[in-house]
Amino acid sequence: MISELRIGALGVIDQAVLALHPGLNVVSGETGAGKTMVVTGLGLLFGARGDSGLVRAPADAASVEGLIDVATGHPALARAADAGADTADGLILVRTVGARGRSRAYAGGRSVPVSVLGELAQDLLVVHGQADQWRLRSGEAQRALLDDFGGPDLRAVRERYVADLDAWRSACAQLERLTDLVASRTADLDVLRAGVERIERIDPQPGEDAALRAEEDRLAHAEQLRSAAYAAGAHLLGDDASGPEAPGAAELLAAAASALSPVIDHDQALADLHVRLQEVAMLVSDLGSDLSAYADGVDVDDERLGAILARRSELATLTRAHGGDLNAVLTWLGQASARLLDVDTAADELPLAQERADAALAALGVSAAALTRARSLAGADLAQQVSAELRHLAMGAAEVDVTVSSRGEGATAYGPVGADDVEFVMRAGSGLPARPIAKAASGGELSRVMLAIEVVLGTRAAVVPTYVFDEVDAGVGGRAALDIGARLARLAINAQVLVVTHLPQVAAFADAHLVVTKADDGQVTRSDVRLVAGEARERELARMMAGGDSEVALDHARELLASAAARRASWDN
Repeated sequence: MISELRIGALGVIDQAVLALHPGLNVVSGETGAGKTMVVTGLGLLFGARGDSGLVRAPADAASVEGLIDVATGHPALARAADAGADTADGLILVRTVGARGRSRAYAGGRSVPVSVLGELAQDLLVVHGQADQWRLRSGEAQRALLDDFGGPDLRAVRERYVADLDAWRSACAQLERLTDLVASRTADLDVLRAGVERIERIDPQPGEDAALRAEEDRLAHAEQLRSAAYAAGAHLLGDDASGPEAPGAAELLAAAASALSPVIDHDQALADLHVRLQEVAMLVSDLGSDLSAYADGVDVDDERLGAILARRSELATLTRAHGGDLNAVLTWLGQASARLLDVDTAADELPLAQERADAALAALGVSAAALTRARSLAGADLAQQVSAELRHLAMGAAEVDVTVSSRGEGATAYGPVGADDVEFVMRAGSGLPARPIAKAASGGELSRVMLAIEVVLGTRAAVVPTYVFDEVDAGVGGRAALDIGARLARLAINAQVLVVTHLPQVAAFADAHLVVTKADDGQVTRSDVRLVAGEARERELARMMAGGDSEVALDHARELLASAAARRASWDN
């Protein structure tokens, strides 16, 4: 629920703080005082389009801030957290609209796109104003209302339909793939097959090109490699051809070790150095032997070099044709072989795929028909209950019907949530034709129809915690106005309801009564919002009834409050 709403520089409202309560909150005030600015502010807070004309001069921007109490685990918290909002201390939303048209939105202290506020509204708020009856003007919204009314049973039938729809679409995709493969037996496939056969004939191996390149380099420089290894070994082990006066590094290291041997017993540090010197001498001797062995093993093999050059030339023709390196060639081979296999087997698989698609379509048709039947039954029940409610809302002659018409069978008929068109129609009076509800009802009547629907769907209050009704009582008076107030109060048992009204019969049922007051000093008009109770509330009801607070009007106000309280008490008994 919305626990607090702060409005600044919005229309005629300079600064106002609305402390909203659970249950039924009523907003009243004189004409032109700015009652609708409360609804406008809520709209802005939940993502409505901002209009710079709403900014109260000379302010730079209008602002609306709302403190939302949301139960742990509510989907709105997850939505806000996904947008980066901090929800540790509840959900705080802020919307500003600049005088130059720039709009900003904040959730939980973080700047967010305005669209995020609109997404949060789906879980937190339903607005029923004379300009906001999109839920009755949209066929898809009417379908959603009907499905909500149908409850778990209808939801299960719809989920079965969605599962069958997914299965049918998957079968159709497979059928289309196989059909395309069968149709692709063209010269392109002959080229593909020739490419595969050429690669398989050459039979390249992963990493082969790099290995051959290294081997070619080694064979092409065999003489230089052998000579260099012999020369390096001679430096380490000595060279008999150079005579004893040219000892190798190993011999010099051995002599150095021998020079230390007589005295190493006298100093452990020198003994440690002697050990290291011996280790170096052994490493040098081993390295010299390895260099000699390497030199002896180097072969000059012109025949092998020629074979390598020929093989690399074969691989080069493949890499030029298929992407520049051997890995690309092997990747192309795998993909082409798989496609050829698919093409070769597609003709055999096609009849079975057609059977699967036909079976899936038949199952989908059964599910769609079951969903149509479930919606038709739910629609008849919803229409009966809503029509009964309208008799308490000064629309006693009105009858609502919910028509559910199937679009038939076939691919074009099956949509994401069924093959049905749902439409709410209304007969405004006896003998009058049924017309789409958005055309048959005025703005105020649409609000009352939505009130009737929301009362019927009262169990949904746990999902949508706040309802807002703007001028739901337009054109109504007398006892019918009392009935509207009672219906709003009933809805408010399980939800927070905010109503902008001019009728005292509706206001008498309020759990919290907010009054918008207007002050005019001859230069500037300002409006404020205050909570009234006790005698102040009686005076406001008297003003709403008689335009003043005479004793007669006050007596009528007290009588009205007593009547509303008695009616509420009867619900508890």
